[in-house]
Amino acid sequence: MADEVAKARVALPGGDTIFGKIIRKEIPATIIYEDEQCIAFPDIAAQAPTHFLVVPKKPVVQLSQAEDSDAALLGHLMIVAKRCAAQLGLSNGFRVVLNDGPDGAQSVYHLHLHVMGGRQMSWPPG
Repeated sequence: MADEVAKARVALPGGDTIFGKIIRKEIPATIIYEDEQCIAFPDIAAQAPTHFLVVPKKPVVQLSQAEDSDAALLGHLMIVAKRCAAQLGLSNGFRVVLNDGPDGAQSVYHLHLHVMGGRQMSWPPG
C-alpha cells in the first residue's frame, strides 16, 4: 500500500494516461465489460481476490473536477460496478473506492472506480 501512496505523491494531473491507452486498445487488457461510456478490467496490482477497475471513456481527471453534467456518467459507473461484481460472483458484497488527489492516493489522473471483493474487508479502510 505504501507503494501506491508514493506513486500518488509524484503523480501529476494532465496528459495521456495508461487508462486512455487501454480504452484506445493500445495496451492489452482483459476486458470484463465495455460499452460506449466506460470499460472495466482487472487491476494489475490487485488488493483483493477480485479487484477490477471501472473507467469512464470520457477522461474526467478526478471526482473533485467532475462537472454537474457528469452526474449520469458517474451513476452509470456505479451500475456497471454492481453488474460486474455480480458477474464475478461477489454475492457476499464488495467495496467500491474512488481515490481523489494526492491525499486520496490517486496515482492515475483519470477518474476510476476500484471494485474489490472475495474476502472480508476491514474497517476503517485507511
